Amino acid sequence: MVPTKAVLTAANPAEQHLPLQTITDANGETKTALQIILEDLFAAGLESVAIVIAPGSEEAYLRAAGPHADKLVFIEQATPKGYGHAVWLARDYVGSNPFVLLVGDHLYLSHSGISCVSQLVEIAKQHDTCVSAVQPTHESQLHLYGTVGVTRIPGDKTASEINTIIEKPTPTRAEQDLIVPGLRHGNYLCFFGIHVLHGKVMELLDQQLSSLADNETLGLTPTLAELANSERYLAIELDGTRFNLGERYGLLRAQIALGLAGPHRDEILTSLIELLAAKK
Repeated sequence: MVPTKAVLTAANPAEQHLPLQTITDANGETKTALQIILEDLFAAGLESVAIVIAPGSEEAYLRAAGPHADKLVFIEQATPKGYGHAVWLARDYVGSNPFVLLVGDHLYLSHSGISCVSQLVEIAKQHDTCVSAVQPTHESQLHLYGTVGVTRIPGDKTASEINTIIEKPTPTRAEQDLIVPGLRHGNYLCFFGIHVLHGKVMELLDQQLSSLADNETLGLTPTLAELANSERYLAIELDGTRFNLGERYGLLRAQIALGLAGPHRDEILTSLIELLAAKK
């Protein structure tokens, strides 16, 4: 699969401001988090991005996008009915084509010279199937993420076939159903926040929405679990780290990591040492 479009979800009322925050990238340039995300997407060969936003926030996102504003499509989620509903709103934009899906409240830092988005897009091309990035995550963080059970692919250190997906499991449930051989004790494979999916996901979401009660919300995890039960669907351990900007000090962690990854590493380390050594 060769995706040319991406969908970025950013309509959650509690998180819609996060992509608009300013941060200094690894090269020392001041940008918004949104601009950093878009740069990774377009560098990976994507041609346009649909951003699912809350009503009335388009102008703020256009400003935050900087030079990439002309490649954006905006879709409003008038009623917050869940992550799955936000993705479904982009169905006309996506059509039957493969697409990259990201959440707007995360930044991703590659540990190699290839961005996390580019890594996943390349793997989707190679395997010609849906793929989701995952990362070993301690059980104390399971309440934040969808978690997968997999079957390791012999001879492949990063790719596994997904057979079970559970949204925010308890550590007890994870220990029963989601242990992955080779991971440290107490660690599980949780979604990284980047996926390459195809139009069938929109069809599955459409079916689930049709049976949704007015007061219910639709997550994406049940749809991805159904996808895993119907076709080959891979989990990929990327060479990178995710930073949830919505966590306490999430932006700070991302900022420090970006600074340490760039040419100003020594300056950042010196500043950190000075702060640690300073008396209260």
